Amino acid sequence: MTDSLRIVFMGTPDFAVPALEALLAHHEEVVAVVSQPDRPRGRGRKLAATPVKTAAAQAALTVLQPARIKTDLVRQLAVFNPDLIIVAAYGRILPDAVLTLPRFGCLNIHASLLPKYRGAAPIQWAILDGAQETGVTIMQIDSGLDTGDILLTGRLTIDSQDTAATLFAKMAKLGGKLIIQALDELRAGNLTPQRQDDRLVSLAPPLSKDASPIDWHRAADKISCQIRGLDPWPLAHTTLAGKKLRLFKPTALKKSGEAVPGTILAADKNGLLIACADGSLLVEEIQLAGSKRMPVAAFILGRPLKAGQILGA
Repeated sequence: MTDSLRIVFMGTPDFAVPALEALLAHHEEVVAVVSQPDRPRGRGRKLAATPVKTAAAQAALTVLQPARIKTDLVRQLAVFNPDLIIVAAYGRILPDAVLTLPRFGCLNIHASLLPKYRGAAPIQWAILDGAQETGVTIMQIDSGLDTGDILLTGRLTIDSQDTAATLFAKMAKLGGKLIIQALDELRAGNLTPQRQDDRLVSLAPPLSKDASPIDWHRAADKISCQIRGLDPWPLAHTTLAGKKLRLFKPTALKKSGEAVPGTILAADKNGLLIACADGSLLVEEIQLAGSKRMPVAAFILGRPLKAGQILGA
């Protein structure tokens, strides 16, 4: 097999950037980059480039942003005659006409150990479910949702303080490392596709704000997973005197007294200690609606927050 592969890279968010940077550092021939169209962001709702588009532009790469992938994308890609398409969180399901265009097909960098967590939010759901391990899978894309053959995997331990944001960064870096390894093994003829075991499938559907409210009648470790898994979006919250209160940096502790779940047991320099169904939760940072995120120690200096108050009541 020739060492030279004409590669089209497809990705949109920050997660995909390390993979693109790894390809360039490895001196791969990236002939074009495909990212989703610019969209309004921020309070001013101004059009903003995707992180992948920004990275590609800095490397002076050709960037495509087709609005209609079933027509525009197929036509635009054909011009580049790619040998391989590499996908990392592009955000759209690719039509068969794209999948069959390159001679080596399309490889996807998926942020889970397939067949676990097929879908759009595998990093968040791994934390929400309390998993202790996750990883990245390099897979051959087929017409299903993350159903293609597994080519390569890399494992990663989930730390007890990992949020979706911190785990996101770790897995993005691992994805960049694995795609280079996959390309080297592809050239050497050492990639052996393995079918996914459908008996082990779990799904990771998109998140919504419906997942945000905290139920203090749940176990402390489950609430900790909720807070960390929804950080940085859509963020877990409770209420204090009718106002939304977002919580960050949780630690599940052993049972503390017989207080009603949601009761503040302590509010001091160490944080906010809150009663749960089977223990308590120590929260180190909070954010009241309309205010900035801050340590509990700073928050309580100017606001009435004390033991005995009940959150979410």
